[in-house]
Amino acid sequence: MGGMAATDVTTPAAHLAEPRPADMRLEAVLAALSDPVRLSIVRTLAATEGESRSCGSFGLTVSKSTASHHFRVLRESGIIRQRDEGRHRMTELRRPELDARFPGLLDSVIAAA
Repeated sequence: MGGMAATDVTTPAAHLAEPRPADMRLEAVLAALSDPVRLSIVRTLAATEGESRSCGSFGLTVSKSTASHHFRVLRESGIIRQRDEGRHRMTELRRPELDARFPGLLDSVIAAA
């Protein structure tokens, strides 16, 4: 039979668009980290190093649409990685990539907060 292949529902969740480490820009990372809500998200992820968290588990005091905006800014700057897992959007810190691209930056920003 010709046409499209069937979708494999057992494939791992796809990651949402994020920049490659070489494409991360310092000004975008610093701008993303300059917002208190986004910095709170990053500090929470840094405290649970290596673990993914669902977007709803951060206890943010902003509307859902505003939270989505903050997660998008963090993702597009390269600070976080997100993937859809069932009905949840899982978020993790891209510490290895950030530390390789901007050594010491994340630790300095978190310590200063």
